Amino acid sequence: FFSMASLTGLLGGLLIGVSASLLWIMNGRIAGISGITAGMFAAPLREVSWRAAFVAGLVIAGAMGALLQPAVFGAPSTLPVARLLIAGLLVGTGTALGSGCTSGHGVCGLARFSTRSLAATLTFIGVGMLIVALMRALDGGAL
Repeated sequence: FFSMASLTGLLGGLLIGVSASLLWIMNGRIAGISGITAGMFAAPLREVSWRAAFVAGLVIAGAMGALLQPAVFGAPSTLPVARLLIAGLLVGTGTALGSGCTSGHGVCGLARFSTRSLAATLTFIGVGMLIVALMRALDGGAL
């Protein structure tokens, strides 16, 4: 009935929902990864421990996923490191300009029926589609 890929996606979505809900219930915080990560370096010391634990959980879960289901991650990128660094900087800049990332707006904000988060999420998706189309056109159809 379900393929392994769809079950993996379903499980991942459930885990994201549960973790975002638990963070809200236990800490009264929204699971926006960019805000949590930035707060590790700018928040008061009492705030750093839960933020570091949350980010460590993301890294550990990613490492476990790579070990247990490496095919889910696909082939390693063959893009030049400079291009990846520029892309990362652009994502970070967009996150700051948008006052949050896809996890904060797309997962948590939409769940709270935030119109600002709806606008942000639609912008993320639209710009992402535009950039992929542009990069494919510039690279002759291949990324």
